[in-house]
Amino acid sequence: MASTENVIDELLEDARERMGKSLESAHQEFSTVRTGRASPGLLDRIVVDYYGAITPLNQLATISAPEARLITVQPYDKSSIKEIEKSINESDVGLNPSNDGNLIRLAVPELTEERRHELVKVVRNLAEEGRVAIRNVRRDTMQHLRELKSAGEASSDDEHRAEVELQKLTDGTVADLDGVLKAKEEEILEV
Repeated sequence: MASTENVIDELLEDARERMGKSLESAHQEFSTVRTGRASPGLLDRIVVDYYGAITPLNQLATISAPEARLITVQPYDKSSIKEIEKSINESDVGLNPSNDGNLIRLAVPELTEERRHELVKVVRNLAEEGRVAIRNVRRDTMQHLRELKSAGEASSDDEHRAEVELQKLTDGTVADLDGVLKAKEEEILEV
């Protein structure tokens, strides 16, 4: 019986870690949405078609924010500057790149009320992706619990207790995500 509890504890611990990683990932995605201040993190989600390989921008260039309203992108390979500029234009960051052949400059304008609301929608979509990832972890763990029960390795009571614990964990992680979302929305809407 003790080994069954250990297996269930391991499943719940694994779920806790995976949900934590999903929450961290969503938090990371939130940092890529701009709030009127220049931050190199705004370009973290941008990928570039670099000689046929889809490569994250931060692996192809040095990205910095030398001023409060300016981001600079300095490619390691000058021949990739056009592809980098194209990828920035096609992204949802809403910045217009200008390049001088060596350096891409991105002026970060003041956000209009309309753009702020568009960015809130982007952040809400990112949060929903995070919730889906958390629910997927719950679904996978529930599946493992049912397999244990059907294999006779866990009783119905053990399975039920673990499911209740798993649901508490899921609700808590989603609540944490919603708290981070609320803070990010306030940051975006702050004038």
